[in-house]
Amino acid sequence: MTFAETLHKIRTDKGLSQQKLADLLFVDRSTVASWETGRRVPDAVTMRKIANALNVDVNLLLSSDEDGGERPVVMMVDNEIIILRGGKPILEQALPNADIVGFTKPSEAIEFAKTHKVPLAFLDIEMGRMSGLDLCRELLAINPRMNVIFLTAYTTYSLDAWETGASGFLMKPLTIEDVKKQLSKLRYPVPELMLK
Repeated sequence: MTFAETLHKIRTDKGLSQQKLADLLFVDRSTVASWETGRRVPDAVTMRKIANALNVDVNLLLSSDEDGGERPVVMMVDNEIIILRGGKPILEQALPNADIVGFTKPSEAIEFAKTHKVPLAFLDIEMGRMSGLDLCRELLAINPRMNVIFLTAYTTYSLDAWETGASGFLMKPLTIEDVKKQLSKLRYPVPELMLK
């Protein structure tokens, strides 16, 4: 069963409409509809909120789609929630064939990467206790073929970024055009990310 099918089944079994679930999560009904049709997959934070709203174990939702789809998973990690909220829609537009997941905590990104194939990650560099450079090294230890693109407002990190084995470096704010340009420069190309 895919995540979309699991969500639909649990929601309907509990007698909730898409609108009611959307109200509980403070999102639009169309967002719930896009999850249930498989067009989008919520990030880890939202997944927990869905599990709480439906009163189910989050692992039930997470395990339902681990290997069920062929869409690549692209990760974005930034400790600033406002940057994450602004960046995810840019990535969704630039990479319509991918499922975008976002994390504000590097530790959550690491745990996610241990159980999911993530071919591409966009990482902020300054994130508090663990820098994006350190997170990159951790992620590449888990999956050496992961493409990492750093996001920052500071060019001073560019030399340090290249030493980690990253595929790219983008200045904030993120733009659709900049993301698309990076696809041709990935160390390990991901054909599924290209528009069909």
